[in-house]
Amino acid sequence: MGTSGWGPSKSGESTVDRDARIGTLADAFFAGSLPTNFIDTSNEYGGSRSEALIGQAMKRAGGLPAGLVLQTKLDRRLSDDDFSADQMWRSLEQSLERLGVNHLQMLYIHDPEAIGFELAMAPGGPVEALIRMKEQKITDFIGVSGGPVGMLQEFVETDHFDALITHNRYTLVDRSGNALLDAAAHRGMGVNNAAVYGGGVLTGDPRFAGTYGYRPIRPEVQASIDAITALCTEAGVPIGAVALQFSLRDPRIHSTIIGATALARLDDTMAEAAAVIPEELWANIDKIVPPASVGLDA
Repeated sequence: MGTSGWGPSKSGESTVDRDARIGTLADAFFAGSLPTNFIDTSNEYGGSRSEALIGQAMKRAGGLPAGLVLQTKLDRRLSDDDFSADQMWRSLEQSLERLGVNHLQMLYIHDPEAIGFELAMAPGGPVEALIRMKEQKITDFIGVSGGPVGMLQEFVETDHFDALITHNRYTLVDRSGNALLDAAAHRGMGVNNAAVYGGGVLTGDPRFAGTYGYRPIRPEVQASIDAITALCTEAGVPIGAVALQFSLRDPRIHSTIIGATALARLDDTMAEAAAVIPEELWANIDKIVPPASVGLDA
């Protein structure tokens, strides 16, 4: 369950109502009554409100129950893009305080493309700080979370990381993350695949038409989506279910991160996960995937 949307409401909803709605979802998670045992957040999600709401719910539950997994991420200071080691320690301290814990199961460096591989890996830089956090047993495992697959592969190949989060690069219409998943699987890393709906367009919701991966959609990608939508309609299954199960069915992917801000949305996701998809549909979809030259990183 992804929590990047656990922040200020964009619909005019009051803060009290927003916190109550998300609090209900968070309480259900920590009660173990949801069909997921894994929650993903970040220092910056929801203007940092996400971690606070999780921490409040975890306190109401009396701590993190056995069998549940909580992961968060170290973030640069957004006001000036400070990605220094000192900022990583500040980010950690803020997260621990909001979550109300002194130890984490999983901790990632978040969006290192903001400074690039060389600076992130430099002595005294943010990755070194993250490694120190694991050495000091503040976190059990460390990972890297970002966008461009070429850069992520460089991080994976250092063999410093236990886990990976990739987003928008392994979906029905963008397979550019394939080699990255192979590299992570070869090393036995935990793999989280996020944004499997490409920012929303692969849900079939017309509100997201015209974009992919939060950018204007390329004509080749739109043509592929139109063709896949037609195949799904013919097969009698929603494209959102196919987009979700594309990730769920890949053995290299251990967790698919799906955002939810209300119980009803999570129910919809589980219905999509359980939808019956004809095996021949996958082969037909594979024939109309755009070439790598039109991927997000091309």
